[in-house]
Amino acid sequence: MKDRSVLVVEDDPIIRRFIHDVLKRKGYDIQSCENGLAALDTIKQKEYQLIISDLKMDEIDGLELLARVKKMSPKTEVIIITAYGTVSNAVEAMKKGAFDYIMKPIELEELEIVIERVFEHRSLVDENKYLKEKLETSHVTQKLIGKSVFSQRIRELIEMIGPLDSTVLIMGETGSGKEVVANAIHQLSPRKSHPFIKVNCAALPDTLLESELFGHEKGAFTGALQRTKGRFELADKGTLLLDEIGELGMQVQAKLLRALQYQQFERVGSGKPVDVDVRVITTTNRNLKQEVKRGAFRKDLFFRLNVVTITLIPLRDRKDDIPFFVEYFLQMYNQKYKRNKIISDKAMDFLIQYDWPGNVRELENCMETAVILNIGKTLLPEHFIFLEDHRDLLEDQGDFSEVTTIAEAEKQLIIKTYKKYNHNKTHAAKALGITIKTLRTKLREYGFIDQS
Repeated sequence: MKDRSVLVVEDDPIIRRFIHDVLKRKGYDIQSCENGLAALDTIKQKEYQLIISDLKMDEIDGLELLARVKKMSPKTEVIIITAYGTVSNAVEAMKKGAFDYIMKPIELEELEIVIERVFEHRSLVDENKYLKEKLETSHVTQKLIGKSVFSQRIRELIEMIGPLDSTVLIMGETGSGKEVVANAIHQLSPRKSHPFIKVNCAALPDTLLESELFGHEKGAFTGALQRTKGRFELADKGTLLLDEIGELGMQVQAKLLRALQYQQFERVGSGKPVDVDVRVITTTNRNLKQEVKRGAFRKDLFFRLNVVTITLIPLRDRKDDIPFFVEYFLQMYNQKYKRNKIISDKAMDFLIQYDWPGNVRELENCMETAVILNIGKTLLPEHFIFLEDHRDLLEDQGDFSEVTTIAEAEKQLIIKTYKKYNHNKTHAAKALGITIKTLRTKLREYGFIDQS
């Protein structure tokens, strides 16, 4: 049964008892207080859905009680009970956030109608909130595109653990989407309105990483000119992502373990503990179990981190996802660079055959480069000759090892394609996906002497 808790605040014992008994018979979870001070003490112990309060009371009247309730529990609705001579005060109360007011003497039917309106309103608010959260969940997880069984399972797991507060360990090769998953978990959590702070553990030596994580006091070391908050403190009430956790040295591991166990740490140069409320997500491209066996990673820290584990398999082992990623990134970079590129079936086949050692990150970079580089509308296999591996899948791809700019790569691509088709502008232009006029313009721009 949904929460239908009501608190009645009325200094007249007869009216208070009347409302209490009526609402109790109607099935409401009802409590009552004789004045505003008692009501405030009661509210501290329990959050009520509705408060029905008399306007005129000693010490704390209905208006002051309304103001304090809205500060303590903004979602709680308030109905004001007023006598005829104080209607203007009741209207003022509504301007300050009261849901409605009821005139004395109280009519039972009117009382029931107003209270039902309150709970109908709350039901609509809760339903809208639920639908909004479902929409946000769908939007966040849709970013983790892919139709493979693996991708579906990852989305389901993220939606399951996102609202929880458990520590999460995300394992996978470089570029497999670990940070994207971590961000999705944060966005689906109650902490989403608070900071999402990232620390790259592989980017800093341990001597600097300790200060980066926990902060330092002024004078703690040379160059510490002022007190500085660490990432744990900055992430308070939010989520802290420790990227590549396997790179941490043993000394920092010990301090991290304490911070995770007690949600407490000390700044470098200080003996004073700092309390925080942080959800920690970690990522690694290493096998931490093996790191524990060889003594490079603390066993107790591993168990502390390994509450929920998500393992991302490489893109080469889920090739069904490649077409969806290709279309997703193609649309993204078409929009960014104001292009209207499409991809040919042969080019798609080539991308599916490619092993993607850099995983999704490499594929994204590949699609951005292709959208920028190709001057025609259609992306063809030869437009992906900059990929490091599997170049044997393409014919006459040429040597691009010395290319340092996209403009130079474009020039080499056009000239090599033109030569490949024996200076036949029609065939070369078709292969490049550009018009003959554009091809001529480019050849003149490059100072290339037409031999045909």
